Amino acid sequence: MNSTFESLGIGSGLNETLARHGIAEPSPIQREAIPAALAGKDLLAQSQTGTGKTLAYLLPILERIDPSEKELQAVVLSPTRELGVQIAAEIEKYGAPAGIRGQALIGGAALSRQVDRLKLHPHLIVGTPGRIAELLRMRKVKMHRVRTIVIDEADQMFALGSAKEAEEIVESALRDRQLLFFSATLPAEVRRMAGRWMRSPKEIEIDPGQRTAGGIEHLAFVCEERERTDTLRRLIRLYDPKSALAFVNDLDVIAEVAAKLQHAGLSADALYGDAPKQERTTLLNRFRTGKLRTLLATDVAARGLDIEGLTHVFHLQPALDAEHYVHRAGRTGRMGRSGLSVSIVTEQEMFIIRKFEKQLGIVIHQKAMYKGKVVDPDEVRGYAARTASKTAIQRPAHRGPGPSAKTAAGKEAAVRSGEGEGAAGRRSGESFSIRSATGGFRTPGAASLRNEREAARKGEQPAAKPASARAKANERERDRKNKGAPRWLKEKKDRDTQL
Repeated sequence: MNSTFESLGIGSGLNETLARHGIAEPSPIQREAIPAALAGKDLLAQSQTGTGKTLAYLLPILERIDPSEKELQAVVLSPTRELGVQIAAEIEKYGAPAGIRGQALIGGAALSRQVDRLKLHPHLIVGTPGRIAELLRMRKVKMHRVRTIVIDEADQMFALGSAKEAEEIVESALRDRQLLFFSATLPAEVRRMAGRWMRSPKEIEIDPGQRTAGGIEHLAFVCEERERTDTLRRLIRLYDPKSALAFVNDLDVIAEVAAKLQHAGLSADALYGDAPKQERTTLLNRFRTGKLRTLLATDVAARGLDIEGLTHVFHLQPALDAEHYVHRAGRTGRMGRSGLSVSIVTEQEMFIIRKFEKQLGIVIHQKAMYKGKVVDPDEVRGYAARTASKTAIQRPAHRGPGPSAKTAAGKEAAVRSGEGEGAAGRRSGESFSIRSATGGFRTPGAASLRNEREAARKGEQPAAKPASARAKANERERDRKNKGAPRWLKEKKDRDTQL
């Protein structure tokens, strides 16, 4: 097994630069890809996100470039501006000591400034397909000496609709140029394009059955739809990550989520795909330097981001499919480090999580939060059951109806049987009410109470109220029911009564 970069064919100059940056041993994708790329073969390489794919193609390119020639010799195509900037930084880091000049041609930046910098004759350019194709039509980029073209994150390149520009760039180069496709996934469209453009490509697949890095732990928390943002806030409080990326599917809600997290006192902000380049660069610099701890972004905005020390990835909404989940989770756990991928879903969305498990060959553990800890959902349900049981034991149990129950039952029976509350009141000595002639309840006065008690003692019925008294009672009851009713309704009821 080739365990050093020197054994793979990388010269001493690049080896020393790698050592200065703490890179001594090649990763599996680098061990497979570097010798084939140095031999000039076309490559179709698949490896999990965060396994060192950038250096797998960049090192052989830098090794083969002749710094003495003032000609463009290699092109790297990136699907997003952020990834292009990151690749340009790697070119500067490892190529500058050898006198190799690189330049980033990113969409959204000033075109005139990029044209001026092309006069410095860069050996290697990296950029988005749209901007490079535009400069190609302007004849500011010349491809007649380009020997190698790389398409990084190839699956996303075609998913974002950049296939036409990429094909224009590839066809503008010499027929014997070398073409390298690198991606975490290789869907059918990518393989179809490779078949059209490549000559007998060498296919490299690193652990094809394992689509995500082994150091990533996958979790899922279930909540109600209205509780998503609050659940994210609680998870950030609980895990307290130094650097976390939160994915949002809907661009319409990303500002609202960021505002709520900020209102809760969290260090959070949102990355927009259509924001001005300077604003995006400033935001990412704050995130990389630790001044911003939580960055919210869509899949497009965060594609290819390589943030040093990113430990947590949160999915505020589940990924659109398994491929998107791979790229999201791959922002953490890079180069063998550990990471955490946390999905926030509703009960109805758990089938998506189970589908990802089957398609990616991973286990996504369902968890819950309880008393500031992450626990299994069964523990929460068990605690709830124990609490209910303990409450039932502590509540006093009565073998029969208690005094108050007996009193209430006696009163109710008395009212139903026509005894009135007098008998019940006489037995219990408590305050009570009796049913009025209009169906309501009233509290009897002392004199009325004495008369009714006396009548009950003699076995007589209380004297009936005169008709006039019943009419007044009916009127009072009607007024009580009409209280608060609209005037037109009151007047109508009065007319109906008169008729």
